[in-house]
Amino acid sequence: MMTPLLISDQLPDSSSGEDLIMAKTATFAVVHFSVAFTVGYAVTGSILVGSALALIEPAVNTVAFYFHELGWQKFEAHKATLAEAFANRV
Repeated sequence: MMTPLLISDQLPDSSSGEDLIMAKTATFAVVHFSVAFTVGYAVTGSILVGSALALIEPAVNTVAFYFHELGWQKFEAHKATLAEAFANRV
């Protein structure tokens, strides 16, 4: 069975977490723009409407995804502290 190639496998060890977040954000944007255009065009039959949807909706979601990833990165950095804090509350 073939194992999937992960983007993190292609980045040098010196890459920061920020570089990985930006790479994931960029690839997410490409996929999202493609899906938004395809759905918009399939539903309306209009290249103009499909293009407008492909530009507006994914652009907003891409920015949201970037901040979502930053939030998860902060969560991972403080996971032990959070676990201890919640354990002491019970």
